[in-house]
Amino acid sequence: MNIDIIPVTSFQQNCSLIWDDRKNAAIIDPGGEPKKLIEKIEENGLDLKMILLTHGHLDHIGAAPALKAHFGVDIIGPHEDDVFWFENLPQQSAQFGLFEANAFLPDMWLNRENEVLEVGSLKLEVLHLPGHTPGHVGFFEHQNIVAFTGDVLFRNSIGRTDFPGGSYDDLISSIKEKLFPLGDDWIIIPGHGPYTTIGAEKKTNPYLK
Repeated sequence: MNIDIIPVTSFQQNCSLIWDDRKNAAIIDPGGEPKKLIEKIEENGLDLKMILLTHGHLDHIGAAPALKAHFGVDIIGPHEDDVFWFENLPQQSAQFGLFEANAFLPDMWLNRENEVLEVGSLKLEVLHLPGHTPGHVGFFEHQNIVAFTGDVLFRNSIGRTDFPGGSYDDLISSIKEKLFPLGDDWIIIPGHGPYTTIGAEKKTNPYLK
């Protein structure tokens, strides 16, 4: 599994470009700067198969329509409980002050727990991780023990829950009941900031004591 983490926009959101040894690729949470992302994909000679979204906040989905138009691939995820975030993209644009954005909807929602998406030889299990947003999901690659979990768990921190539809209790439940059982060796690629591991967060994260 090949991973290129590309921070985008002033929010320094971690857009993750992943691909197998045959160049089959997916891009996770393309939050902005579509030209930069398109160049990365084409420089590496990748065959983009899908655009995956963990949740509906603008800084995670802002470049998805441009990538869809350029590569002709589907936008997949998150869970349908985030539909209002997609419908309110123009308001998000004004709130976050990033760039103007039109409302759109994914081509497919990820409403089935434990659904598996195949990107060439890579298999990504989908888990519903509500709390930061109600429809938040994560993508879990078991062979390489790597998880792309958006704004749920950060190094020594957790995702915000003060946005509409957020829930602190749901977020803590998502972390302790869905992420912790994976095992201490699992690598977490968060939506912002450096990667971490389950084991490290169990030991040092002040929000999870």
